[in-house]
Amino acid sequence: MAGEKPLKIAIVAGEESGDLLGADIVRALEKTTGRRIQLVGIGGRHLKELGLTPLFDGSEIALIGFSAVLRDLPRLMRRISQTAATIAAERPDCLITIDSPDFSLRVAKKVRAAAPAIPIIHYVCPSVWAWRPGRAAAMKPYVDHILCILPFEAKALARLGGPPGTYVGHRLTQDPGVLSAAKAQSLPRDLSEDRVKTLLVLPGSRRSEVRRLIDPFGRTMSVLRQRGHRLRLLLPTVPQVADLVKMSVANWDEKPEIITDPERKWQAFGKADAALIASGTVSLELALSGVPMVSSYKLDPIARQLLQHLVTTWSALLPNLIADRTLVPEFYDQYVRPENLARQLEGLFADTGMRAWQKAGFAEIARRMATGKPSGEIAAEVVLGCIRRANRE
Repeated sequence: MAGEKPLKIAIVAGEESGDLLGADIVRALEKTTGRRIQLVGIGGRHLKELGLTPLFDGSEIALIGFSAVLRDLPRLMRRISQTAATIAAERPDCLITIDSPDFSLRVAKKVRAAAPAIPIIHYVCPSVWAWRPGRAAAMKPYVDHILCILPFEAKALARLGGPPGTYVGHRLTQDPGVLSAAKAQSLPRDLSEDRVKTLLVLPGSRRSEVRRLIDPFGRTMSVLRQRGHRLRLLLPTVPQVADLVKMSVANWDEKPEIITDPERKWQAFGKADAALIASGTVSLELALSGVPMVSSYKLDPIARQLLQHLVTTWSALLPNLIADRTLVPEFYDQYVRPENLARQLEGLFADTGMRAWQKAGFAEIARRMATGKPSGEIAAEVVLGCIRRANRE
């Protein structure tokens, strides 16, 4: 097969995470087919290393969001049209769009209109199972297949009348940091009442999240101290909010150790007895690491009004959704009460049924998310299947 012509793949990836996923697929396609892969489209440094000359800087896609769309709509629409026209003119063997649905799915729709024969695969299922479920059926006319990173998404797409989906696996299941933390968590642990409890405090990675949660989280720590617990507080955070976090915890009774180094973050995950978190992707990181947790979140009033009419899912936490039962307690808005959060955490410090329930559930999640081969290889098989079907038609 080495003498065959190159396989031409169009790809649209703006975020760093999408660029990594795209690079994994390209390498797997090259390995599986034995053919050179010719790339066209948009991507970052990982796809550039594999030969992509981007139409423009992929970071422009990463700016997509409500405020960015309103501010830059004319420019973004030009970029969407430019990208779609170039890809349609190149007549690639397929188009792979990755995440960034506000941009990439608009490109896919225009490519389908201009060149209907090009198979289109979208990587990372939009959260149709959580909100605006009508988006699933809306994608079907111009997306041939969706590569899903959560095990329940393919069934959700089928239920909602969307394109066919295949679960290819999630990067976190093979993340070295997660694996090292999970190994540390699997070791025997002292759960006696009088020991020092190591608690992770994770108030979010956005400034708005930190501002809303840092005070109730601090008061929760005070309640735990008043109830006789000796604590070691570890607070992993990201550089963009580190200064805000440091300033906000200055008046806490018990000062947390603030961690910004990624390697030390995973070490903290391995040491922790439990975690108090802002609802988000970190819940899946903790579940796969085996760390018991309590989740909370506070929305601003405008977002609360909007989301209560759009959200359709029964839980906001990925561990609960993957397990399809309540493993992790969730508290929102007026229910983020320090006295309650403290008592919930107490149920995770000791050798309790609540702790055992979560730990067993997290082990089940790891089993459900496991795949027999790397996600890039599974994704490449789906892509090749779509190309073969298109060539037969």
